[in-house]
Amino acid sequence: MSTAAIIVEGLSRRFGDVIAVDVLSFEVAEGQLFGLVGPDGAGKTTTLRMLAGVMPPSSGDAVLAGASVADDPEGVKHDIAYMSQRFGLYADLTVMENLMFYADLYQVPEDERGPRLERLFKFSNLEPFKNRQAGALSGGMKQKLGLSCALIHEPRILLLDEPTFGVDPISRRDLWLIVHEMVGRGVTAVVSTAYMDEAERFDRLAMLHRGRLVASGTPDDLMAGVEGEILAIEVDRLRASKRLLSDHPAVRLAAVFGEALHVTVESADRDGPALVGALTEGGFRVGSLHAVPPGMEDVFIHQIARADSEREKDLAPGGRA
Repeated sequence: MSTAAIIVEGLSRRFGDVIAVDVLSFEVAEGQLFGLVGPDGAGKTTTLRMLAGVMPPSSGDAVLAGASVADDPEGVKHDIAYMSQRFGLYADLTVMENLMFYADLYQVPEDERGPRLERLFKFSNLEPFKNRQAGALSGGMKQKLGLSCALIHEPRILLLDEPTFGVDPISRRDLWLIVHEMVGRGVTAVVSTAYMDEAERFDRLAMLHRGRLVASGTPDDLMAGVEGEILAIEVDRLRASKRLLSDHPAVRLAAVFGEALHVTVESADRDGPALVGALTEGGFRVGSLHAVPPGMEDVFIHQIARADSEREKDLAPGGRA
């Protein structure tokens, strides 16, 4: 088995009465691409800030490359690169000047800078723009420059907070190519994202909701763990039809997916006709209906629904809370 590069045990962070991260525990193996997946407010950024040693935990601990974020946050920083959502580029410096600034900051030896810059330029495609001011770059190019600056000292662990947020599709692809190349070279990477289509890229991932871990594992294992079968139903007035089907006894879960509903039932063949009948009787126009394999968005919606149901039970009179 691979050695754990990151061990997180009971990590929590409170801001007054608000619990941003709630007793989070997971491990990341060396050379693994690990995802923190969840919507805004799930606790992803707070978790990464604690892992980077820039925010102390309220309780619990995380150990990165042998250093504790609770006991030795400065020691953690020696082996990591942390790229926040708003990475600290200097807009009035050129691409090359920003890279050299971070090389100075990380004390990269002079004789190693040339080969490292050559490699970074090769997979970032930034060399034609090396004399352009960072402030004049597109959003995607700024992200690639930020990632290149974070990688200039060849860290053992890479922490990236939603690096593809708001980035055009081409730059998004380029950013993932850079991350995959670094992982291929043995770097351990923890990447947060709110995009469920990116979740399948990870070796392993942790799904967060309201600061809590609701599921973890490989993408294949998580998708295989969805109980029942999923029907994709094209129907008008999506939200109204969702409300109707949510009350149907055969339906475990109904959710809007683009221009269709994804409805989880025990048996697609048996329950599908009953759902079409209920929709038609309710005055809805039904188009196609077919079974689909679960995707990561289905997994996340199922896990959120289960977590919220358990939370409601805890908060109910006589519950555990």
